[in-house]
Amino acid sequence: MLIGRPLSELQKYRPDLTKQSDFDTFWSETLATHIDLNPKVTLEKFHFPVNQLEVFDVTIEGFNREPIKGWFLSPRGLTSPQPTMIHFDGYGGGRGNPQEWLFWTTCGYPTLVMDTRGQGGGYRRSDTPDGPYPRDSQASGFMTMGVMSPETYYYRRVYSDAVAFVRAAKQLPNVDASRLVTVGGSQGGGISIAATALSKEVFATMPDVPFLCHFARAVEMVDTYPYQEIVNYCKVHRTKIEQVMKTLSYFDGMNLASITEAPALISVGLHDPICPPDTVYAAINHWKGKADVQVWEFNTHEGGGTDNQIVQAQWIKKQLSGSC
Repeated sequence: MLIGRPLSELQKYRPDLTKQSDFDTFWSETLATHIDLNPKVTLEKFHFPVNQLEVFDVTIEGFNREPIKGWFLSPRGLTSPQPTMIHFDGYGGGRGNPQEWLFWTTCGYPTLVMDTRGQGGGYRRSDTPDGPYPRDSQASGFMTMGVMSPETYYYRRVYSDAVAFVRAAKQLPNVDASRLVTVGGSQGGGISIAATALSKEVFATMPDVPFLCHFARAVEMVDTYPYQEIVNYCKVHRTKIEQVMKTLSYFDGMNLASITEAPALISVGLHDPICPPDTVYAAINHWKGKADVQVWEFNTHEGGGTDNQIVQAQWIKKQLSGSC
């Protein structure tokens, strides 16, 4: 079933931004206070039975200098700096096992994978705790964790971790610091947008069916999770809705897109009930730089699946060669 507006309307759909007046200050102060310009990185060789790759167990200091786990996978035999992928995972997932991240290394790109703090109970294991942060009541899941204030909201920590991973990638072996590329699907797509916008050090980004965009539209369009967590919370905290939406505005991919100049390839499934097309196009149509769009006309939240990976590989090759 087609979700939301028809494609001809989506291509022109540009809702008003919800940025607060202190949006830029909030993020500049958050990053200046809670992560380092050159975050501490620890690499440990991970013995993995794939001869063509080198695999490292990574620990990077993220928000509040807390240790965030990850993987770093690199083709063997590299002798010069290469374009590098920084990969973020979907909702409920973490870094899992190294073999789950082989696509970009088979294309020849070193790949840094960020573990998502506190998640990993959904479909892929995480090895990073969230930390001892006090929280008010919340709906089940992560969407309303600390939502009464942008300072305490869960995704403040996650987005800061993501910026730390971008900064840390420049310290890794055979990484070309001028050609860092963020990738990820769903939540990973939303985090890719945030990491790109906030770090301002990313060459290009490829968010796949991105989550965490245009919250206000999402909660009125669909009753699917994870956005339904926000609805459930607001059903109970009826008098706090304005504050909930104000907090979410600091983390909205639509608002972050408006400050993002890096080129992007963004995919969307027109039948997607999880990250509905209206929300994705809100980010696309506010993108400050150039945003190419890959539409999967009859697909839901799986988007283009492995076909989309091929599209991404072709697109980033053109970006890197300067032939786009």
